[in-house]
Amino acid sequence: MTGLLLAEGERHRQQRRLMNPAFGPAHVRELTGIFVQKANELARFWQISVARDREMAPIDVLDGLSKATLDVIGLAGFNYDFDSLSLDGQKNELNEAFSVIFGYGSSSASFFKLLRVLFPPLRYLPMPETKEVRKAHSIMRRISTRLVHEKKDAATHKQGEVHQRDLLTLLIEANIDLNLPESQRMSDEDVIARESMPKVHVIEYGSSSNGRGAYVSQVQHSLCFSDTKSRSFLVAGHETTSSATAWALYALSIEPDMQRRLREECLALATDDPTMDELNELPYLEAVVRETLRLHPPLNNTVRETVKDDIIPLSKPYVDVRGKVHDHVKIDKGTMVQIPIMAVNRSKAIWGEDALEFKPERWDKVPETAQRVPGTWANMMTFLGGPRSCIGYRFSLVEMKALIFTLIRAFEFELAVPKEDVTRQNASVQRPILRSAMDKGSQLPMLLKPYQRT
Repeated sequence: MTGLLLAEGERHRQQRRLMNPAFGPAHVRELTGIFVQKANELARFWQISVARDREMAPIDVLDGLSKATLDVIGLAGFNYDFDSLSLDGQKNELNEAFSVIFGYGSSSASFFKLLRVLFPPLRYLPMPETKEVRKAHSIMRRISTRLVHEKKDAATHKQGEVHQRDLLTLLIEANIDLNLPESQRMSDEDVIARESMPKVHVIEYGSSSNGRGAYVSQVQHSLCFSDTKSRSFLVAGHETTSSATAWALYALSIEPDMQRRLREECLALATDDPTMDELNELPYLEAVVRETLRLHPPLNNTVRETVKDDIIPLSKPYVDVRGKVHDHVKIDKGTMVQIPIMAVNRSKAIWGEDALEFKPERWDKVPETAQRVPGTWANMMTFLGGPRSCIGYRFSLVEMKALIFTLIRAFEFELAVPKEDVTRQNASVQRPILRSAMDKGSQLPMLLKPYQRT
C-alpha cells in the first residue's frame, strides 16, 4: 500500500486525480454546513461552561477547538460523529481510541518518543502506553473497515441515503466508477489506509520502510498544511486546524481593536448559518485568516528527498567561509532537503521589516517580493506548492473561517495569562503552550465573556 504522501510519479498523479473532486470547491461548499454546525455547538459548549462558573475561570480554547475539529473530521470525512462536545463528557469507542493515539502527554513523554525515532534501540524498551496504543489501533481498524465495507456496499447497490457528502463516500464512488481503468482502482485495504487508519506507529515506534521514521513522522502529522495523504487529513487534521484557529484567537485577544473590527464585520452578516460563499466574501475575516496562517503556520518545516541530481539557482549569491561566491547549489540524488515554511512566511526580506507583527491590513497590498513565493495559496508556504501541495487546503480554510466567524460573534476573548507566557510547543504541529506550565502540555487559557448584541 502506497499512500498519496509516499507515492511517486504516475501513481501519485493517479491517486491525486481520484481524490481531487472530494476536496474541490463544489464539495467543500456542501460541507460548510458541518463546519458551521460544529462551530455553533462549540459556542454553546463554552456558553454553558461560562454560565456554570461565576468566578470566570479560564477556558482552554485549544482543547475546545480540538474537540470541534475532530467532530468535523469525523462527519465530513466518513459520516461518523465523535460527539466530542457532549456535555456529559462521555466518549464513544472511536473517540476514546483517537484520544489515546493523539494524546500528547507531558513534554518529557513527547521527548522520549522523539528519542525512540532517532535512536532505534530505544524502540525495544517497554513503555507503559504500548498496550493501550495497540488496543486503540485495533479499535480504529475494526471500525474503519466496517465503515468502508458499509459504504462500498451502499454505493454498489444504491442503498441508504440518496446522497452522502462525506469524503469517504465520494472516494469509494469514484473508485468503483465503471469508467475508471482497473489499473487506477484502489483495493479496500488501500481505501482503509487512506481514509481511516492513521500511520501513527511511525510516531510511536519510529519505524518506516525506508528507515527515515523521523522525516516521515514529521510530514505525516502535518495534515493538509503540507503534502498529505487522505488518511492524515481525516485523523490528524483536527490538530492543525484547531492549532491555527487557536493562534488566530491568540492574536485577536492581544489586539482588541482588531477583534472588535472583525466582530463588527461578522455581525453585519445577518445569519448564524453562513454559506461558504458568504464566509469568503468577508474581507477582514479573509485578511485575519491569511495573516494567522502566515505568522503562525501549524507546521514549522517539512522535508523532501531529491529523486535525481540537480542544480538550484539562487536569487542572491552568497559568499562561503573561504570567500568564494556561489550563485547556485548542487544537490545530489537522495539528499534530504528541509523546506523552512515558517522562516519563509516570516522573512523580512519578503514581507518587510514588520514581518514578525500580526497585521491583517498587509493583505490590502501584498509586497512584490511576496508575490514571487511559489505557494499554492496566498503567496505563502503554509500549504506548500506544486503537484504535492496540500490537497485539502480549501477544506481547512473554510472550516477555520466558520469557527472564527461563529466564535467571535459569540464571545469577547482575553488572554488569561501574560502574552509573554505563551510560546510554541516544539512538536510536529506548532501548538501553543505556556512557559510556566510546560509539563501540562499544549493549552491556551482564555477568559471568555459572552458578547451581548445590541
